Amino acid sequence: MASPDQINNYPVDARGADWRNRDIGTLDLINANLCRTDIRGANLTCCRLENTDLRLAKYDSKTAVPDGFNIRTSGAIGPGAQLNGAFLNNADLRGIDLRKASLMGAYLSGADLSGALLDNISLAGADLRHAILRGAMCRGTRFGTSELKMADLRGADLTEANLDTLESIQGSDFSMCKGMDPYIQTLLERPAIELDHWNPLTRSTTRASLESLSLEA
Repeated sequence: MASPDQINNYPVDARGADWRNRDIGTLDLINANLCRTDIRGANLTCCRLENTDLRLAKYDSKTAVPDGFNIRTSGAIGPGAQLNGAFLNNADLRGIDLRKASLMGAYLSGADLSGALLDNISLAGADLRHAILRGAMCRGTRFGTSELKMADLRGADLTEANLDTLESIQGSDFSMCKGMDPYIQTLLERPAIELDHWNPLTRSTTRASLESLSLEA
């Protein structure tokens, strides 16, 4: 992957590069392709980010950008990102910080959000089919009418999350989830076609995963 201090060709093509915690210096990033580049903790304050493709790039609260540049609306993924309706299917978002982000209607089917920070965000209408949210922090998360078919939520913290109007939980696995007590009985009243669907990845049915929480309580 392209290292910032070894780039000689312009416009820069650093798709998928790992620039975490790097000082990018005065690298000319006009018209650069930084799609899927990891810039968490990176210092880009002296770079020019005009027409830079940052779609699916990962940033965090320590990422430094030039004054006046709004990384939250750039297509990059991180705290406060505006990603309503974004196509993030099968994206590797393990451990990503998405607090204060907006992901209403986002396409996250197959995305790996293991250990992600999703506290208090809105996922209303999001497609989370086959998504992996193992150990994700979803405290106060508003799932609304999101689609959770075959989602792996094992060990996620769903304290005070809104699970009242989910589109489908067919094959979802809630084993070892925290904060589920207020929702267990309501979810167990959903149609049998959802509750008794086998998830080959987690080797459980939705019903069994919910009933295991009742036993723990």
